[in-house]
Amino acid sequence: MSKGWQQQAMRGRPWRRLRARILADNLSTNQGLCTLAIPKVCTGRAEQVHHVLGITTTGHDPAYLKPVCKACNLHVGDPTTAPDPPHRPITAW
Repeated sequence: MSKGWQQQAMRGRPWRRLRARILADNLSTNQGLCTLAIPKVCTGRAEQVHHVLGITTTGHDPAYLKPVCKACNLHVGDPTTAPDPPHRPITAW
């Protein structure tokens, strides 16, 4: 099965179940704390699940999912997207 089909299959209820299981496991093993804990960003409480290598690379493989807080998840972003290159003029007027 291609990764595109796997992503389609994990929408809705299956994804919510996997997400809930990861957060519940973190609650029992790590007191529900954020696993990234980025200094001056982290709020402490894990309420989201971060795809460590990006969803397009690993899909929803639980080995690559980490419970994180919303602030850390937004700070890290998608690891598969590269930042825009700096602007450089093509021609001189």
